[in-house]
Amino acid sequence: MSLMSKLLTGAIATSLLVAAGEFNLENFVKTKLVRNPKIKVLKVIPTATIPLKGRGEWKAVAFTMDLAIGSKKRSVPEILFVNEKQNLAAMDLLDLKTGVDLRRTVHPELGKSYYDPAHLIAGKADAPHKLVVFSDPQCPFCMEFTPKLYQDVKAHSDKVALYYYHFPLERLHPVSKTLVRVMEVLQKQGKIDEAMKLYTLKIDSRTTDRKKILDALKKQLGITIDPAELDKPEIEKAVKSDIEKGHSALVQGTPTLFIDGKFAHRRSAYKDLLK
Repeated sequence: MSLMSKLLTGAIATSLLVAAGEFNLENFVKTKLVRNPKIKVLKVIPTATIPLKGRGEWKAVAFTMDLAIGSKKRSVPEILFVNEKQNLAAMDLLDLKTGVDLRRTVHPELGKSYYDPAHLIAGKADAPHKLVVFSDPQCPFCMEFTPKLYQDVKAHSDKVALYYYHFPLERLHPVSKTLVRVMEVLQKQGKIDEAMKLYTLKIDSRTTDRKKILDALKKQLGITIDPAELDKPEIEKAVKSDIEKGHSALVQGTPTLFIDGKFAHRRSAYKDLLK
């Protein structure tokens, strides 16, 4: 069970009863899943229903909850495993043979909306293979993986296209809240190479002081950004949309890569397409 699920229910439950008849996700979330009286469910948005091959009547239901936790509002992606025939639902579903929690392996297949030209940063749109990456410029794994991915696609632009989505892990790297907005400004200016330089920035990941961040960008990378650019509605909207796209794809960490619409369990698998 995810940490957020534990917070919502106030207890660890392996399964919950589903009312007989047609399953109502919003009603289930409000009456069964969210038991913490300090949390109010504002909205439940289904994002995908994923059949589980070889798992009988079980299916995975992906959704996003808009929650009010005190004075704060949060959008939380979740997965629920449902078996309507047996009137059961579970936050975790284990494969008894392998011990694998299926919530770690279930992802919806990406639709065409993810191949938005505004997110194409390398390769040709008509390339036979399409990659979608969700990334955070201060995530240590992203700093190693994403720039290399970008360069590899640039070198094989006739074979693969790369679509980039911002997914800042602000709780781990508060500095990323500003950095992804800087990247978005540069991307809109067509300065993709400059945007990717942010993956080399050396800075305290807990920093939230915008002036210190912009000064570091100028000193280390020679990148100058007008602070007013970061507050433009279109920049805020673009970053928010990217995060929502990540939630819909059940992205829980970075970097997360999809190859031709399917979640890449092995991120390096994209290299097979370059041969």
